[in-house]
Amino acid sequence: MLNKEQIRKKYFKIRKNNYFEVDFNFIKPLLLFLNKIYKKKIFLSLYYPANNEVNILPLFDEIKKTIIPLLPVVGLKNNMKFFKWDYLDPLNVNKYGMLEPLIKKKSIIPHVALVPLLAFDKKNNRLGYGKGYYDKFLNKYLKTNKRIITIGVAFSFQKYNKLPTSQKDISLDYILTEKGLK
Repeated sequence: MLNKEQIRKKYFKIRKNNYFEVDFNFIKPLLLFLNKIYKKKIFLSLYYPANNEVNILPLFDEIKKTIIPLLPVVGLKNNMKFFKWDYLDPLNVNKYGMLEPLIKKKSIIPHVALVPLLAFDKKNNRLGYGKGYYDKFLNKYLKTNKRIITIGVAFSFQKYNKLPTSQKDISLDYILTEKGLK
């Protein structure tokens, strides 16, 4: 069995070699899901795609007034917070080369978090980049009984048989791929 670092290396390459642009059909199941479960305002955390991650920016063409988009900002000690971000608001490049909101007012806890990943398995375990930002954030808020629906966003070819996990790893509620939301 491969360890997490070996799987990361393998799936960075797989994703790079198999990347493709997605269209509305990719995000349609997500929009139907959000409209079904939320009738009022919803805070939706997104990510700004990098390193051949699924490009979820077309989602902005479909966001209604009831969906308030958030982007993560990385802080000290591997902590992460989410801030409101509109599509044309200025962005800053963080220490990892990722884009995050330049204007940071009040951090907001999302109702639904779209989570990037390198690999996932049939139990919705997620392999990220290894810094633990999402796991730390989710562990903190899920322990205080705040409900955050987590949706991993990936291509179907990123599915791995059985990922190695630890106690700090959070399994996701759903995975969104070009094959739908499961």
